[in-house]
Amino acid sequence: MKTTLDEMQTLAAVVDTGALSRAADQLGMTVSAISRTLARLEQKLGTTLMRRTTRRLELTEEGAAFLARARAILASVDAAEEDMAARRERPAGRLRVDAASPFMLHVVVPLVAGYRARYPEVTLELHSHDGLIDLLEHRVDVAIRIGRLRDSTLHARPLGSSALRLLASPDYLAAAGTPRRVAELARHTLLGFTSPSSLNEWPVADAEGEPLHVEPALAASSGETLRQLALEGAGIACLADFLTARDVAEGRLVPVLPRHTREVRQTIQAVYYRNTPLTARIASFVDYLVAQQARV
Repeated sequence: MKTTLDEMQTLAAVVDTGALSRAADQLGMTVSAISRTLARLEQKLGTTLMRRTTRRLELTEEGAAFLARARAILASVDAAEEDMAARRERPAGRLRVDAASPFMLHVVVPLVAGYRARYPEVTLELHSHDGLIDLLEHRVDVAIRIGRLRDSTLHARPLGSSALRLLASPDYLAAAGTPRRVAELARHTLLGFTSPSSLNEWPVADAEGEPLHVEPALAASSGETLRQLALEGAGIACLADFLTARDVAEGRLVPVLPRHTREVRQTIQAVYYRNTPLTARIASFVDYLVAQQARV
């Protein structure tokens, strides 16, 4: 008996999700059906593919070798199916997108409905990591990166840029006063990032004329957390327009020291590995993002 694609997909799902129950949910199967499929696959191959420990499932050496081949086969089948869809000018298949949670929530999520209406045969998976990730390790097709790109193995497609501004809520400024000079920031509660330290360089000049590096009184790892803190009147934050433009337009946040603020823009790029063919679904998603950002 020959191994089937369904059996390969089941093994890959169990490894990717880390549990039979989560694989069953992903594939729309019962846990018992997943277990039987794995047992049948091991019987066909005449070897043990996975070991159960008290905490997790682990691939054997033979299982890891088989899974690598199985993934290549599944990827080839996906590519063949996508090729057929592309011939009909309809991108199709699963597209895994990763972005920092603020960009995902404020930019990508509002565009999903429009993208899905245009490309209903693309199945989107949206993942959020606030730090840099390995695209291959996390099986991400395309990621949105903000700032300078350091990985030369990645191909980048510019999506635009977003200005940085100092912002605070009207309630905070009413209680603490509105700074008129950069030096007055030292008397205020400053909100900043836990890391990297470069994110705490604000687009205003210090006494030496250099970008002001702040030591935040309250720090967070996510720009969305800092936005919420600023909205709650916790202090002054330096955040990008893509995250706060609506808050400023509706008066929930107010620019601080606008006349002293330098024009500093963060570049926004869609990235994927250079050795990854630009599939129709990746191209459709990136093109859609570019078109929508151009309208903003």
